[in-house]
Amino acid sequence: MSAVVSPQYGGGALADVLPSVAGALSVPHEQNVLGLPPAPRYAVLLLDGLGWKLLQRHADVAPYLASLLPTGRSLTAGVPSTTAVSLTSLGTGLPPGAHGIVGYTSIVPESGALLNALQWDAPVDPRKWQPHGTVFERIAAAGVATRNVSKARFDTSGLTAAAFRGSKHRGADTVEDRLDATRFASREGTSSLVYVYDSQLDYTGHNQGSESWQWRKELAAADAFALQVRSALPRDAVLVVVADHGMIDVAPENRVDVDAEPALTDGVRLVGGESRFRHLYCIEGAEADVLATYRERLGDKALVLSRDEAVGLGWFGSVEDRVAPRLGDVVVASLGPVALVASRRYPQESGLIGLHGSLTDDEMAIPLLVDPGV
Repeated sequence: MSAVVSPQYGGGALADVLPSVAGALSVPHEQNVLGLPPAPRYAVLLLDGLGWKLLQRHADVAPYLASLLPTGRSLTAGVPSTTAVSLTSLGTGLPPGAHGIVGYTSIVPESGALLNALQWDAPVDPRKWQPHGTVFERIAAAGVATRNVSKARFDTSGLTAAAFRGSKHRGADTVEDRLDATRFASREGTSSLVYVYDSQLDYTGHNQGSESWQWRKELAAADAFALQVRSALPRDAVLVVVADHGMIDVAPENRVDVDAEPALTDGVRLVGGESRFRHLYCIEGAEADVLATYRERLGDKALVLSRDEAVGLGWFGSVEDRVAPRLGDVVVASLGPVALVASRRYPQESGLIGLHGSLTDDEMAIPLLVDPGV
């Protein structure tokens, strides 16, 4: 069983990156807790799925990123260690318990429906679901040209509205488009911040595994892209490379299928989260039985906690009253090489190889790599 890695909110987490960038850009009242170098221009490149441990293990195929390792450090993702949660923590500078996006899927307490935060597939206003101002808004209000470069379809997504409002979106669906948009955005005004997102490494890891030759090939491509981003920036710009989570491969024989074991659905009305970190929403009065059943079934392969226990451990940071009901009555965090799939409810997810979401070092540790240019 892997050790639990606690999120280091406030001085060593992904949520601390943009406030530190803002401080390095001399935005008033922002704290540069990560000690980033002062500069008039910053670019933040997020490579989805590039865990710190993965980069260290495969540094031989990523020479540019590996060259930044000696001066870099690891940060932690938030909990759960998944894209929607992490991107919102990045954009707001807040832990999940404050911004309120608490999983890949989570309950909408007012309706009882599940919200997929990446697809934003429930009728929920993202500005009400996540009402806090973003770091992008604060940076833009200080007169810094603030841009967000990612796929064009993200321009109108609920997650973009929740996490990145305050930045002007530039849709870019190819590497060349992203580099052109970055080159232009990084030269606007007298001070600038450009955020660039790339998802291909995560996609490959999910479908082929993070220890596959396909993943290594994609890491080499991500490394080349990061170097191209650095080359596209002005000389006075600092490049920061981060990720949203790491990844672990889980073999088919290590998947526990909730939908195939009736005992695991007794007392459960909704199964949320994802296979490495489940939010279980229970029928009223059934929480204790669900806790006992899952603890017995999974043993030391997972931590099975009540909502109050998980909140008490600080997994989500300080949890606001409006956010607490979105968390599972029971949460299941995988620690061994196990995935809690639901083959009937989520057939596509059940076939994925590379997974993330839980609190192991492979999933939680992410890189903070800084290239100050010349």
